[in-house]
Amino acid sequence: MNYDITNAMKESWKSVRLGSAIIVLLTLVAYLPATRGGFIWDDDDHFINNPAMLSVEGLRQIWSSLAASRYYPLTLTVFWVQRHFWGLHPLPYHAVNIVLHAVNAVLLWTLLRRLKVRGSWVAAVLWALHPVNVETVAWVTELKNTQSGLFFLLALLVFLRFEHGLHPSDYVMALVCGAAAMLSKPSTVVLPGVILLCAWWQRGRWTRNDFLRVAPLVVFGVCMSLLTIVEQRYHIANEGTSEWTLTAVQRLVLAGRAVWFYAGKLLWPTDLCFIYPRWELRVHSIMAWLPAAGLVLVAWALWYFRRADSARAMTFGLGCFILALLPVLGFFDIYFFRFSFVADHFQYLASMGLIALVAGAGTTVCRRAGQGGRHSGMLLVAAVLTMLGMSTWRQEQVYKDLETLWRGTLTKNPDAWMAHYNLGVALASQGKFSDAMAEYATALRIKPDYVDAHNNLGVALTNQGKFSDAIAEFTAALRINPDNAVAHNNLGVTLADQGKVSEAVAEYTAALWIKSDFAEAHYNLGNALLQQRKVSDAIHQYENVLRITPGDAEVHNNLGDILYQLGRVSEAITQYREVLRLKPDWPPALAKLAWILAVDRNTSLRNGAEAVQLAERLCTIIKDQQAGALDVLAAAYAEAGRFSDAIRVAQNAIGLAGAAGQQELARQIQERLKLYQAGQPFQGCLASTAPSS
Repeated sequence: MNYDITNAMKESWKSVRLGSAIIVLLTLVAYLPATRGGFIWDDDDHFINNPAMLSVEGLRQIWSSLAASRYYPLTLTVFWVQRHFWGLHPLPYHAVNIVLHAVNAVLLWTLLRRLKVRGSWVAAVLWALHPVNVETVAWVTELKNTQSGLFFLLALLVFLRFEHGLHPSDYVMALVCGAAAMLSKPSTVVLPGVILLCAWWQRGRWTRNDFLRVAPLVVFGVCMSLLTIVEQRYHIANEGTSEWTLTAVQRLVLAGRAVWFYAGKLLWPTDLCFIYPRWELRVHSIMAWLPAAGLVLVAWALWYFRRADSARAMTFGLGCFILALLPVLGFFDIYFFRFSFVADHFQYLASMGLIALVAGAGTTVCRRAGQGGRHSGMLLVAAVLTMLGMSTWRQEQVYKDLETLWRGTLTKNPDAWMAHYNLGVALASQGKFSDAMAEYATALRIKPDYVDAHNNLGVALTNQGKFSDAIAEFTAALRINPDNAVAHNNLGVTLADQGKVSEAVAEYTAALWIKSDFAEAHYNLGNALLQQRKVSDAIHQYENVLRITPGDAEVHNNLGDILYQLGRVSEAITQYREVLRLKPDWPPALAKLAWILAVDRNTSLRNGAEAVQLAERLCTIIKDQQAGALDVLAAAYAEAGRFSDAIRVAQNAIGLAGAAGQQELARQIQERLKLYQAGQPFQGCLASTAPSS
């Protein structure tokens, strides 16, 4: 008897491993095209251009502030780690998302098996391959979904294990996983409700202990919800966009329509789109209320037939589906609602409930139909999985790059003003400024009060030297939103390009009054103040930039130049060393630091050996093609006592300078050559006469 049980357990374990392996393999194959994708919308905000990704101080900001993008601290921490492991190579980021999705599918199967849901394996594979999840898996930013889904499912599984064995360690682990899910994405605050639904599904009732056990998660979820609401309102206030603020009646209409929309995309996943058309909520139309009325009718039917097993299963499946959708149904303001009220990635977790319901119902029907029903069911599942996998494969092509994404979006939603705008941004980054301006203009035709489009159109006009037209666009942006710091900054840049430095200073100051941590405005203000010879004030602005973005090599370099001009050589050296720490092979910093170490009057600062190392690296990078770089190397050799090398290199430098028409530089090197020939190093040159690369 014991032998038979052991064999049965071994066979069961083999089946689990085989089933899990198949799920993982199918998922990896289906999402193979995603590995060739790049970075798209919002990836820059979360980790590409997010200064918090660059330092340990940034990691502290991720957990303590809303300033480091949005408050998904655990997700941003994982981005921080990835950024330090593989930089900005897209493939590893995509691989992480795909692997997490495959693991989540296996965890979903495990969860459904423990809940004794029929067709659990089929449900897990259907969910893994469903094209509605492509937006989550192929979009790096949606690590929020895949990572929070991992902890969400683990929390459910460990909670079920705790209820079976009542081990305190399992309960603690369930709470930890639940908190990790919410810290990865706040919409997982629905976890306590799903736990209660699972308890009801298993026992058909709730006890006082059920509510007590989820209480810590409820408290944590409330805190995360409040923090998220504050974050959304803070962001909304900064953007000055109130057009998606809804009335209570509109929210009810939206919720009803959204539930049916998501169910429809799961049951018939065609015309998937990154930005769906934004609905007009006509609350006075009877048709607008039909979706909500349909939900009420379904709820009544489930209550009326509540004693039937099928009604119980539908209540559980639909309950999980709607509960997981609750944060995105319109009852709370979400920034994305500015563009559309629905999105595929909103139902990553919610889709599990409805797919499990459909798979369970199909499995029940096939079993009741006998052997023939089972065979027909297997063929049907194979056909559906094949179609879903092919659809997923095709859908991933849309996420290849930004231009492909926005063009694909516009084929299905031509009036998506933000898609026109972002396509313009993508085209501008490729140097296609005329095409970009056309997209900005189209966005403004659809949405005349689109501040960002006015801004970017103004920048494009500035780049083309059309300053008057650019100023008109920035002025239009500020007329719509006077508190738009970016528009003030851009207007300042345009005015500075026209030589109107005082007016530019006023615009930069206005931008910083609105947004004190605006690094670009601090930098531009520093440059303008430098033009006005207000050197101390300029230094203060550059220091502000470095306080906000410590890893800005260009600002360190500029600050080093100013400090050296002021005779603060030691401080200048510190700045150039920081530049080379950030960019070890940056020629300007190599040339300047090597020059100071080779020729400065202060003997305590000179270091011939280090100057030679830096100058040789410089000449290797530019392949000995610039007279200025060879001049630096000659001075370094002389300071190190290598006068024969100094003479040889200086003569080569004179030849290059003459060939390039740099007669004054050739004359200066000739004077230095006389010193080298006399066995003396050159000393005492100021930065203003130092050669540059």
